[in-house]
Amino acid sequence: MKIYEAKMAPNPRRVRMFLAEKGLLDQVAFVELDLQRGDNLTPEFAARNPMKKVPVLELDDGSHIAETMAICRYFEETHPEHPLLGTTPREKAHIEQWLRWIDFYFFLPTGMCFQHTSGYFKDRMNPVKEWGEECRVNVEKFLHFLNQHLEGRDYICGDQFTAADINAFVTVAFNKVNQVRIKPEQVHLQAWFDRVKGRPSASV
Repeated sequence: MKIYEAKMAPNPRRVRMFLAEKGLLDQVAFVELDLQRGDNLTPEFAARNPMKKVPVLELDDGSHIAETMAICRYFEETHPEHPLLGTTPREKAHIEQWLRWIDFYFFLPTGMCFQHTSGYFKDRMNPVKEWGEECRVNVEKFLHFLNQHLEGRDYICGDQFTAADINAFVTVAFNKVNQVRIKPEQVHLQAWFDRVKGRPSASV
């Protein structure tokens, strides 16, 4: 199996952390792409993922799976040990709820803030700085919400480390590029971040 990725990008890191928690990193060959150079925009890569985004999983039969959580779901189903997406219907639904919240209200504005204020992809998009700044405000609102939620909890979904923690951790870390960091008063968020950062998977 291969995973086409850009190591510096947050979505591939989410997958790498997921695989590390599963003990599966050595079962996948990683193919590094240069996004700023446009490696993901070539016809060859578009044949793997017509959305032209990373990561993309290439299975041994030559088929492809795109989208971060779709890739994680594949590995959760094929390697159910050390579950990260829940085991009971209630756990699965609760984790899915948080994955959606993190994607829509945290990860998406994080990415939009980066793309619309950094100029990193200005050769292929029309950055709207005002929109990027509004997204930064929404990121900071979610950090406040997450800090409140984590009071009295080790992890986002209770005592169990899940994919929700992976996705939120990677997003918090990536926000360095947006000049958004955990505030000193967000002690519950900071304690959680340090807890996750101490896991071996956080170093991949």
